Amino acid sequence: MSTTLTPLTTADAETLVAAARRAAQAAGVAVSVTVLDAGGHLLAFLRDDSAVLISGETSTRKAYTALQLGAPTADLVDLVKPDGPFHTLATALDRPLLFIAGGVPIHRDGKLVGAIGLGGGAPEQDHSFATTALAELAR
Repeated sequence: MSTTLTPLTTADAETLVAAARRAAQAAGVAVSVTVLDAGGHLLAFLRDDSAVLISGETSTRKAYTALQLGAPTADLVDLVKPDGPFHTLATALDRPLLFIAGGVPIHRDGKLVGAIGLGGGAPEQDHSFATTALAELAR
């Protein structure tokens, strides 16, 4: 017997963006938020008016990296250091990965259904905002 997996929806993406933004605003941080579906397609994107421009790119690459590797980018940082096993992975692909905390995969029933990426704060803040958003979605 197989179960039907519910994909990440645009409503889910909007919930994630709103929750991440609330967490960032509470910390006084202007951010960009990207939500991708399981295929890496953009479901939602928002850049606060005062967020640094590059945060849009970093939020998207963090989400993409978390999706492709199925792990939070915060957990991958050491793997791409010069002595790490994946040190060339950051530049090995046509679409570059970004190994800075702030990207988190999204799972449903143990299956990868998408990812969220945050940019604009310190890496630890971006990671925290992303995990706060996931907790909101799980409610």
